Amino acid sequence: MEKSYTDDMVANRRHLHKRPEEGWTEFETTYFVYQYLTALGLPVSVGKANINEKEVLGRDEKLVADGMKRALAHGVPQAFLDKTEGYTGCVAVLDTGRPGPVTAFRSDMDCVLVRETDDPEHLPNKLGFASERPGFMHACGHDGHTAVGLEVARWLVENKDKLCGKFKCIFQPAEEGVRGARAMAAAGIVDDVDYFISGHVGGAAKLGEIGVMDGGFLASTKFDVDIEGTPAHAGNAPQLGHSALMAACAASMMLAGIPRNGDGETRVSVGTLQAGEGRNVVPAHARLQMEVRGETEEVNQYMGAYVYDIFAGVDKAYRVKSTVTKAGESTTLEVCPELLDVVEDVMKTVPDTTMIPRVHVPSGSEDCALFIRRVVQHGGQAAFILFGCNHHGHHRPNFDIQDETSLPNAFAVYTGFALKVNGRK
Repeated sequence: MEKSYTDDMVANRRHLHKRPEEGWTEFETTYFVYQYLTALGLPVSVGKANINEKEVLGRDEKLVADGMKRALAHGVPQAFLDKTEGYTGCVAVLDTGRPGPVTAFRSDMDCVLVRETDDPEHLPNKLGFASERPGFMHACGHDGHTAVGLEVARWLVENKDKLCGKFKCIFQPAEEGVRGARAMAAAGIVDDVDYFISGHVGGAAKLGEIGVMDGGFLASTKFDVDIEGTPAHAGNAPQLGHSALMAACAASMMLAGIPRNGDGETRVSVGTLQAGEGRNVVPAHARLQMEVRGETEEVNQYMGAYVYDIFAGVDKAYRVKSTVTKAGESTTLEVCPELLDVVEDVMKTVPDTTMIPRVHVPSGSEDCALFIRRVVQHGGQAAFILFGCNHHGHHRPNFDIQDETSLPNAFAVYTGFALKVNGRK
C-alpha cells in the first residue's frame, strides 16, 4: 500500500479525534468529509437526500442547533450548514461508466459521551491530538472508520480505470444509540446495492488480527422516559406531592429485575437519571435514558414490552405520568455465508495479519445491521468485518486504536474487495 494512503488516514483520524461530535450534531465532521470527497471530484449528497425524516429517532433539536452554532464558530460556512438542512452525514458516488455491480462501503462518524483520560502516557495526549471537548471522545473508533472510508474513496478514484460498476461511500451519523442507520436505510440509498461492506475497529480482534462477523449483534431498543409528578413543600405538606424521583428509582430497580429469557441473551441498562428541583421540594420531574437488548428480535421485543408495563405500573403506584419515547433501535445481523467466503479470501492476502475465526459471540449492538437487512431484502449481500487494535476497552477514557497499524488493514480489505468483485475482467 502506498505510504500516502497511510499518512492521510492517520492525519485525518487524528484531526477528527480532536473534534468529536455526538450523534446528529456532526456538522464539522460532515463538512470535513464533504470537502475531502468533493476535492476528489466525486458527487456528494447531504441533508434530506440521504435521510428519511419519518424514521429519525433520538434527534434533539436543541443539540442540533448547538452543533450548528459550534460548527459555524469553527469555520464551517453557513451556506454548507444550510445545505445540510439540519441533518449530518453524506454519501459519495463513483460511477466507472462500465457495467458491473453496485458496491457500498459504510463508515460511522459520531463520538461517545466519555471524558478522555489525562494520563500523559495516553498516545493522543503524548502526540497532541486528544479531544478538545471535555466529556466527548472518539472512544469507539469512529474517527478511524471515517478516516478509512475517506482513503478508500480516494483509492477508488485513483484506480477507477481498474474497476467497473458503481461505488457508494456512505458516511453515517448517530451510530451510538443506534439511530442513524435506520433513517438512512429508509431513504433507499442502499436499495440498488449488490455488495455492502462495513466494519469496526477492535472488538474481539486484537492488533494485527482481522476477521468477519457471522452473528453477535444484539437487537436493541433505546428509550427516553420523562416522568411528571406533583411538586409540594417537602417539610410542610409532603402528602400533596407525588415524587417523580421516587417513581424513577422504583422503575429502575424493577427494570433490573425483568425476568431473563431462556430463548437468548438479554441486556438492560438505565444509563442516566436526572430529577428534582431542590432539596426541600417533592420532585416534579425526572428523566431516564435507558436501553434493552436481546439476542434475537423476539427476545428484544420481550424486554421492550416489560419497559412499557413497568412504567404503566409505576404511574399508578406513584400517581405520576410517564412518557416513554423510542430513541433508537437496531436488529440482529443478517449473515450472507457466500460473501463471507469472498471477504475471507481477500483477508488472506493482507500481509502481516492473522485471520481470526468468525465471530458470533453475543456482545454489543450495531445499527449497521439495519443497512445490512435492507440490502438483503433487496437482493444484495453484505458483510461486517473486524480489524483489530489493542483498545483498552470500548467507551472507556483510555480507548486507543494504534492507527498507523490498524487502519491500513481495514483499507487493504476494502480495496482488495473492490478489486475482487468490481475489478475489470
